[in-house]
Amino acid sequence: MALETKRWRCVVVRTRAKKIPAEERRNVTVEAVIDLAGSTNPDSITTAAIAEHMHLTQGAIFRHFPNKDAIWTAVITWVSKTLMARIERAAKDAETPLEKMESMFMAHVSFVADHPGVPRMLFGELQNARKTPAKSLAQNMMKQYAARLGELIAAGKACKELRPDLDEGAAATLFVGTIQGLVMQSLIAGDMGQMQLDAPRVFAIYLRGISMPHDIKA
Repeated sequence: MALETKRWRCVVVRTRAKKIPAEERRNVTVEAVIDLAGSTNPDSITTAAIAEHMHLTQGAIFRHFPNKDAIWTAVITWVSKTLMARIERAAKDAETPLEKMESMFMAHVSFVADHPGVPRMLFGELQNARKTPAKSLAQNMMKQYAARLGELIAAGKACKELRPDLDEGAAATLFVGTIQGLVMQSLIAGDMGQMQLDAPRVFAIYLRGISMPHDIKA
């Protein structure tokens, strides 16, 4: 009997869950929130729901985040860093300003298709009546995105790829708005993969509106 008890204790020791480092636990929590947001209204996501999704207790969540606002701030921080890094990598591999813009457009669409909870989180924060850290981060990301587009649009005008009379601010706004339109249509249809199929045709229409007319290029 003593031998059997000893064997059972050995099994318990060997199968005990490995302790996850704090940073990794925070990252896993962010992933869980984005995953939940893909099928649930972000406003209705509670810390209890997050804990249940992760098979943890709420206490385990609060060991790494003091409150729900801190979780949302971490999520938007991740979204901002990851999205901007992805579009910059895409632009780096392209040559001309227009090619960079097209690569950014497709990379952004691909990112949203991979993480359908992201637009729900961003739309939710940007519409939030409260001035939260997460909302400020979302607004700053949009400003950073618009500034990057403005640089490319100005460069495109300088090298005569884009119309000389093009309103740079309006062109940047339309670029982002076109992606948001694709996102909304996909959310309504319940098929995020459709936006990747539609993106090339939609960007072609946007491109015709901002490009230098062929009869002037010569």
